[in-house]
Amino acid sequence: MPFDPASLTYDDRGLIPAIAQDAATDEVLMMAWMNAEAVARTLESGRVTYWSRSRSEFWVKGESSGHVQELVEMRVDCDRDCLLVRVRQTGPACHTNRRSCFYTAVRDGEEIEIMAPEAG
Repeated sequence: MPFDPASLTYDDRGLIPAIAQDAATDEVLMMAWMNAEAVARTLESGRVTYWSRSRSEFWVKGESSGHVQELVEMRVDCDRDCLLVRVRQTGPACHTNRRSCFYTAVRDGEEIEIMAPEAG
């Protein structure tokens, strides 16, 4: 059955959360938003494309930083309201220059930085 981005369940802004996961290590790298057009562009180009809520424009991951996300596989959750994009990540995924955006842990009621920025 052919996939249609319109078959997904989007929020009232027309967005769906997309979790990026490293296809080789299963590490969760980041979460961002897509709209139907970003989903279609990602599938057509193989370069993960998000919708920037702050800039109200498409954002091809790595277009300016060089930290590209190459799509390996897109998965749809059971409710069709969240995506998992399995990627081949070049460089850090986070804008803070860390491998993952999830670099802060809450342990024993304290926030602890568990991942330092990569060397520039």
